Amino acid sequence: MSEPNPRRASSAPLARSAMAYVLAGGRGSRLQELTARRAKPAVYFGGKSRIIDFALSNAVNSGIRRIGVATQYKAHSLIRHMQLGWNFLRPERNESFDILPASQRMDDEAWYAGTADAVYQNIDIIEPLSTEYIVVLAGDHIYKMDYELMLQQHVEQCADVTVGCIEVPRAQAKGFGVMHVDENDRITAFVEKPADPPPIPGNPAQALASMGIYVFGARFLIDQLRRDAQDKESSRDFGKDIIPYLVKHGKAVAHRFSRSCVRSGRESEAYWRDVGTLDAYWESNIDLTAIVPALDIFDRNWPIWTYGEITSPAKFVHDQDGRRGSAVSSLVAGGCIISGASLNRTLISKGVHVHSYAQVDNSVILPEVDIGRHARLRNVIVDHSVQIPPGLVVGEDPEADARTFRRTDKGIVLITQPMIDGLCG
Repeated sequence: MSEPNPRRASSAPLARSAMAYVLAGGRGSRLQELTARRAKPAVYFGGKSRIIDFALSNAVNSGIRRIGVATQYKAHSLIRHMQLGWNFLRPERNESFDILPASQRMDDEAWYAGTADAVYQNIDIIEPLSTEYIVVLAGDHIYKMDYELMLQQHVEQCADVTVGCIEVPRAQAKGFGVMHVDENDRITAFVEKPADPPPIPGNPAQALASMGIYVFGARFLIDQLRRDAQDKESSRDFGKDIIPYLVKHGKAVAHRFSRSCVRSGRESEAYWRDVGTLDAYWESNIDLTAIVPALDIFDRNWPIWTYGEITSPAKFVHDQDGRRGSAVSSLVAGGCIISGASLNRTLISKGVHVHSYAQVDNSVILPEVDIGRHARLRNVIVDHSVQIPPGLVVGEDPEADARTFRRTDKGIVLITQPMIDGLCG
């Protein structure tokens, strides 16, 4: 469909001629009350970061210096975070960072109708940048990836679109968009959430699932978005409309995550997680507490950039039986005070105060939480700024937990301040 796009004579990285366009407008409804006040990409992760920091860090670490972020639902905290932490890109160095809220710019009534529409409505902002390639990214996954390698494959194979894919067991692929590919990884079919996912050639137990990452030539993508906008039957979505059209009428190629996953010497697997449910969010955070974590956030060669808030060091006080400030297999961020309390396999975000005799196990605690004396918390997620009353016990009685809090089938309990207020009222 597109004209041949051979490897350029220039030895400069392709990423320097690319723009990263991050789709960060999702509701994140499967995270329940955790996204009641914030978009999913703005949810805290790993003690000091937000989920969106992974896609943005991958772009910067890959060498991409033009970035746009499309926001929509409950975007205030996300926008504020990006203004504080991602304002270092400079126009005088041919860099840019644009926050693109849904603002009814193309129509007085329409917000972003779908993922493709979130790009289409900002064509007039993208075109003047004169970039050669656009890397479309989902802003709500946890992973480390070098997009330069995906760009290289896109150019070398003269693709119309290159789709980032991850290998998953076929039984787990039913919730994804799945690629059917030939022996050269050319996509021959794209099926959304299939009951019987097509296997990878030569590997019948696995399927190739879309990561929501796409590489296009910039001019080609703009032409396709304009074509799609004229189709009254289109839902204006990459996975439902743009990609299936190009599979049928153009050249769509799969890029396997294993080819560009960034791993330090400590990581044994290609780590990618969709943290779209409470269970998945809890598990991915708790992964970081392992002696050798599956995701190495300490890797200085591929840092996860974020807003570097100035905080005091974490503080542990009291040293007597039953009242000893301690943490085992845990991450504790700056500004925390662990006052005669014990933590085990727990992630504590900034500014948390855990009072004497409290015990916190297998838990994810978001910023500015206050945990009262003698409280016992196990297998919980505690939302930002929650005040845990003294003596509260959560994680030991499933029926009592489910009456007051949000409890998953796997036994993870979400605690928010309105839930605590209802308990105390």
